[in-house]
Amino acid sequence: MEQVHHAIEIGTLQDGDQMPGIRTLAEELVVSHNTVAKAYTELQHAGLLELRHGSGAYISAPKRGKTRATELLQAARKVRNVVESLREDGLNIDEIRRLFESQLLHVDQPVRKA
Repeated sequence: MEQVHHAIEIGTLQDGDQMPGIRTLAEELVVSHNTVAKAYTELQHAGLLELRHGSGAYISAPKRGKTRATELLQAARKVRNVVESLREDGLNIDEIRRLFESQLLHVDQPVRKA
């Protein structure tokens, strides 16, 4: 289920794409057929999958103006620019990593203005 959610977010799976059959996917993932059937049912209830009797399962992803893949690419460019700027300021990779990690720990806290 998480893989399908992620694939829809980044644009790998799009509205109308056909998913593998339950048996096929179960064999690929080496899991029980019941596990795949349950996941498909839950994805259907979440509105991300349309089950068509006799035809298969199809992605029914909500349409958005900007895809998640585009948003992630833009974010990656921003991060790269910050990292390059910090490297130019003389920080090494470990220092930059620690700075990012420390900021991520505080991401849910309100932003303080100087």
